[in-house]
Amino acid sequence: MTRWEPGQFALTVGALEDKIVQRAVVAVLNAVYEEEFLGFSYGFRPKRGAHDALDALIVGINRKKVNWVLDLDVRDFFGTVSHEWLVRFLEHRIGDQRILRLIRKWLKAGVLEEGVVTEGEVGTPQGATVSPLLANAYLHYVFDLWAHQWRNRHATGDVIIVRYADDAVLGFEHEAEARRFLEDLRARFAQFSLSLHPDKTRLIEFGRHAAANRKRQGLGRPETFSFLGFTLICGQSRRGNFLIHRKTRGDRMRAALRRVKDELRRRMHWAIPKQGRWLGQVLTGFFAYHAVPTNFRALRAFHNLVKRLWRRSLSRRSQRGRVTWDRFRPLAADWLPRPRILHFWPEQRFDVRHPRWEPSA
Repeated sequence: MTRWEPGQFALTVGALEDKIVQRAVVAVLNAVYEEEFLGFSYGFRPKRGAHDALDALIVGINRKKVNWVLDLDVRDFFGTVSHEWLVRFLEHRIGDQRILRLIRKWLKAGVLEEGVVTEGEVGTPQGATVSPLLANAYLHYVFDLWAHQWRNRHATGDVIIVRYADDAVLGFEHEAEARRFLEDLRARFAQFSLSLHPDKTRLIEFGRHAAANRKRQGLGRPETFSFLGFTLICGQSRRGNFLIHRKTRGDRMRAALRRVKDELRRRMHWAIPKQGRWLGQVLTGFFAYHAVPTNFRALRAFHNLVKRLWRRSLSRRSQRGRVTWDRFRPLAADWLPRPRILHFWPEQRFDVRHPRWEPSA
């Protein structure tokens, strides 16, 4: 079954029975592949999340000799996965032909465009429950195993790898090795119908010595890069020690504020308590992900801008003119949670989740 509006592409949305079967297959495959997936893979895996990947990246840069960061961006990954290669990879671990037949059927579900269903030989079904696991399996064979082997065979300095779905960041001690890895990776991806985005894939100088090195060369501050909704910045602690600062990406915050603005327009005539409860949930959800150490300024900015949007919305519906700040502040205090840091420092949480006595620590 596919949802479609004229003139638009549609997501392939399976029937209820199909979704139930997909969930069952995912549960079975998770039990199989959790024994196979490597430790630096974090996306769409049980008991792992985006903050675990961020913790691993920051701890790796802090504790290893990382001077260069390679920020990888796979061009249209979910739309270019080769069905033939994916099935061949799955056959390494899955012997049940019934499971493989189901997966082939889901891969060929097709997309409805202008009333015509088209089937392709590439891409995973968008919106399907099974797609994240299939993507992880594909990258496990194409990227993870190969990158792990490359690190052991070719690297003479420290190399760290963190992958979350199709978003990967690597840290290198030596620039020459980073550039060699990038060239080899392009050749590797070409064998499996994947490619790196030429503009979004970047190698930058980043780490505890980056600022001093660039200053000696007469260059500006170290470049920044983004990972999982945050911009990572070379900074210092209050004591002057190297500290990676995480800041909410500006485009993510602007998009969230646009959604709030549009929803406030739609809910303009709701009762104030109902509006307040909804806005409180919006802020709580934003803070639940973004309230990490070093990001308090962004949290405060988001909180203040949401307050301004709400006051403006109330003023537009008021018969008495603009709602003054004196009248509005008690409402904001009653309904909008104040920003505060909710997450632990990366090193603290990483050491608890990955104790040193574990083989993979």
